Amino acid sequence: MLLGYDIGTSSVKASLVDSKTGQTIASAQYPDAEAPIISRQAGWAEQEPQMWWDELCQATVRVAEKAGRSLKDVKAIGISYQMHGLVCVDKDCNPLRPSIIWCDGRAVPYGNAAFESIGADTCLEHLLNSPGNFTAAKLAWVKDNEPELFTKIDKIMLPGDYIAMRLSGGCRQTTVSGLSEGMFWDFKNKEVSKDIMNYFGFSEDMIPEIVPTFSVQSVVCPEVADELGLAAGTPVAYRGGDQPNNALSLNVMKPGEIAATGGTSGVVYGVLGEVNYDKLSRVNTFAHVNHTDDQTRLGVLLCINGTGILNAWMKRNVAPEGSSYGDMNQMADTVPVGSEGLVIIPFGNGAERILQNEEIGCSINGLNFNIHKKAHLLRAAQEGIVFSFAYGMDIMRQMGMEIKTIKAGHANMFLNPMFRTTLASVTGADIELYETDGSVGAAYGAGIGAGIYKDSDEAFQTLKHIATIRPEADCEPYKAAYQRWLECLQSKI
Repeated sequence: MLLGYDIGTSSVKASLVDSKTGQTIASAQYPDAEAPIISRQAGWAEQEPQMWWDELCQATVRVAEKAGRSLKDVKAIGISYQMHGLVCVDKDCNPLRPSIIWCDGRAVPYGNAAFESIGADTCLEHLLNSPGNFTAAKLAWVKDNEPELFTKIDKIMLPGDYIAMRLSGGCRQTTVSGLSEGMFWDFKNKEVSKDIMNYFGFSEDMIPEIVPTFSVQSVVCPEVADELGLAAGTPVAYRGGDQPNNALSLNVMKPGEIAATGGTSGVVYGVLGEVNYDKLSRVNTFAHVNHTDDQTRLGVLLCINGTGILNAWMKRNVAPEGSSYGDMNQMADTVPVGSEGLVIIPFGNGAERILQNEEIGCSINGLNFNIHKKAHLLRAAQEGIVFSFAYGMDIMRQMGMEIKTIKAGHANMFLNPMFRTTLASVTGADIELYETDGSVGAAYGAGIGAGIYKDSDEAFQTLKHIATIRPEADCEPYKAAYQRWLECLQSKI
């Protein structure tokens, strides 16, 4: 068996996977309600690392009970985790403060100042991003605002690094992928960024040992083995941030492949086979889980705030009362491609990075009182969301990515046939739907790291494929509708 953990903001999920059949034996999460976020000031967001550990322990108990099997048969453990969080520990591995997590905005001024002082060209050529609000900037905030605590820091880690440390009883380690998401990795010189460390005044001694993403990184110590019901010496063989891990879960590992999700926000994560960056910094670029010195594999990440939340707004305010999302999809499907000229720009959920952090809001354009009905609004909303995905993928193409395949879990907006067909027809890419999730992907990652599988293709050969959606034979109506949407967007930015 393989054990995968997904350390999320809301809960910790654990999954047991049969390494021979690829079948998920059991999955469980804890807590049932959303875990708390500490917000001592507006824009701040923190969580206690000990809380993640307590949740992991409870999720482990639950998954063992659901499986009805001894966890002593687990051959390897993998960890997926919420990205960009800062965990500071002392020499005894004790957290010195709550973790400043991904959605905390206090460090923006520190990242912006670094970008200006180090220089845009240097940052983009070496870090592939602006330092922004990432982990390095969060550490700079601690140094400036909590100087006494800063002097006690022995190592800094990401949430997944902390969990691996707890499992092993003290091995403090990280990966190139993790360092890159924190803005600590210099891709040009293939080392910890001297520009960042020197500018902020950080000692490289604070960086843990760097280990390969797929490898026997450490083993479960006897005390933790007794606590969790595992065998002492069980390898911890994989760790990855949640978005790279979601891509792994879909076996998105090769240049040109795309992993997409369409929940409240939309995420498009593509693999690039050469070091490159967006000069306008409209996307984030990190080392993918299979990136090495010898094989460039970068994950280009774009997050679109105003996607599924628009569909939810339409359900509450436009769709007939009592309509399900399925009912809404059927209504939208009665309207021709392009919604008879109705165009919706979906960016009504704050500033959008792909628009260079502009906040242009959501707008309905071309509304004709004599033609358009509720069904038109529902279709135009879906099309607007699809077109925002396509717009982001256009940026990826400008970076040199040849997009051939979009892989997605069979969930959320990808349940809608019209949404899928429109996305395939606009982008010209096949869409492959699979049944998977993050903790299952982490379990497979552990199998790769422990040498149970020779590579990801072998690991994911049993990944359950639901369907493949190909572009329509006549894509012109879709492309014409996208062009109208682009013209409308350009008039607003």
